[in-house]
Amino acid sequence: MADMLLGYMRVSKADGSQTLDLQRDALLAAGVEPGRLYEDLASGRHDARPGLGACLKALQPGNTLVVWKLDRLGRDLKHLVTTVDDLRTRRVGFKVLTGAGAQIDTTTANGRLFFGVFAAFAEFERELIAERTRAGLAAARARGRKGGRPRKMDRATLRAAQALLANTNETAQAIAKRFGIGTGTLYT
Repeated sequence: MADMLLGYMRVSKADGSQTLDLQRDALLAAGVEPGRLYEDLASGRHDARPGLGACLKALQPGNTLVVWKLDRLGRDLKHLVTTVDDLRTRRVGFKVLTGAGAQIDTTTANGRLFFGVFAAFAEFERELIAERTRAGLAAARARGRKGGRPRKMDRATLRAAQALLANTNETAQAIAKRFGIGTGTLYT
């Protein structure tokens, strides 16, 4: 079981305009046995990829997950870092055959170093995005803009609807319909 290679391949479109042939050939040439190939016909942005799930489940300590290109595993950097870190925790190697990230082979010291740098950049990018978002929200608030969904009605109208609810035998559904709001809004 140790030192076994499992391959994962993915194309974004299931309409036949993209094929797995190039990836399959590369994975087979890298030593992955045909029965140990897993595939998905889905966008890399979607978490629901049954082929990837089955592949990750089949990996055992000492195995190596092999992909043709890094973006075949996923397009979201956070997901990639999390997945590869999970593999490392499970003592499973990860190897990229070509393209950006081909230096990643976590079964070697150089590959682990490269992935560590890659993960650090991903974390840095996430922090920059969060910092820019906070700064943008603060600038908008300073100009008097508030975030969030706009209110369906002003407070005075909402109080009038709530007063109707408290002082009449009319149902909440009927009152809400009359004011064009949901019943939950009456109770806020």
